[in-house]
Amino acid sequence: MPVAQKAVPNLVRDGSRITIPDGSPLRDKLTVGTVVEQPIDRALQLPAIVEAEPARTLKVLPPVAGRLIDLKVQLGQRVERGQELAVIDSSDLAQAYADEDKARSAVRMTKQTLDRAVALEKYSAGSVKDRQQAENDHAQAQAELERTQSRLRAIGVSSDPREAGRVLSLKAPVSGSVIDLQAARGAYINDPTVAIMTIANLDEVWVTANVPEKDAALVTQGQPVEVVFTAYPGEPFKGRVLFVSDILDPDTRRVKVRIAFQNSEMRLKPNMFANATFMTPKRTVPTIPTTAVVLKNEADQVFVEIAPWTFEARPVEIEFEQADRAVIAHGLRTGERVVVKSAVLLND
Repeated sequence: MPVAQKAVPNLVRDGSRITIPDGSPLRDKLTVGTVVEQPIDRALQLPAIVEAEPARTLKVLPPVAGRLIDLKVQLGQRVERGQELAVIDSSDLAQAYADEDKARSAVRMTKQTLDRAVALEKYSAGSVKDRQQAENDHAQAQAELERTQSRLRAIGVSSDPREAGRVLSLKAPVSGSVIDLQAARGAYINDPTVAIMTIANLDEVWVTANVPEKDAALVTQGQPVEVVFTAYPGEPFKGRVLFVSDILDPDTRRVKVRIAFQNSEMRLKPNMFANATFMTPKRTVPTIPTTAVVLKNEADQVFVEIAPWTFEARPVEIEFEQADRAVIAHGLRTGERVVVKSAVLLND
């Protein structure tokens, strides 16, 4: 009887070594390649959002309590500096005008008393003490008038009695767009720390991205960035990193990065979504095909050739992947040979 031929095993394991014997069908399936150094220009792409620049954004606060009797603007409307925004009927304003009227009257009365005391002293009909008291009263009246006028200026109205009114006209402190409106006609305003509206100058806006902690070293001030907005998918906007935060958010483990764009045509609107691509400097780094990397116990590993058709599994640390190449941070040296195709067949 013919002797049956012994089957050739696909592979032989000896500890950490894996040998592919002669005649094994795995030899036709495996491809071995070399770890090579390549110049990599890494592109870090992150989601981003358009924001109004804080230095160009101002909250309009009511200087006094009162009822909002008229609202002159709408949400999203553009306004110019000095334009009337709202009208408030305020008892506080009326009281401030009344205090100024009383102070102005006191100045007139004390001035007349002072003039009379000076004249009497001149003709020896009055005492020095009376004249000094009149001077002191007049100085106090002037100080009180200045205080009441300062109060009116702080409210934002004129201290000229000819322009005095009983309502407050709120004016726009800057030119820009009304991006937030928190009041309606007829509402009673009693908290001067709560903004009625927010005005932002959108001639320049920020695009803000959040960079993961592991990639924070890849982004620096002045770095070129290409931003593609969801509203304009086929039109990349080129800019540079304006600001990299010195603080890492403890909850998200991310760093805020901002890019400034001129926006004279108002095409970029706050809260628009975008994708920002940060172009990092070129580096020459060891790389392998991504197909060479296999996962075992949630760790990356490759199979390194230590002799012809003899391999050894080795854990590696992948810095990042780009296209079909994986950049090696630790675990491999340039020139070493690894299984680059069908490596999963050697994974147990």
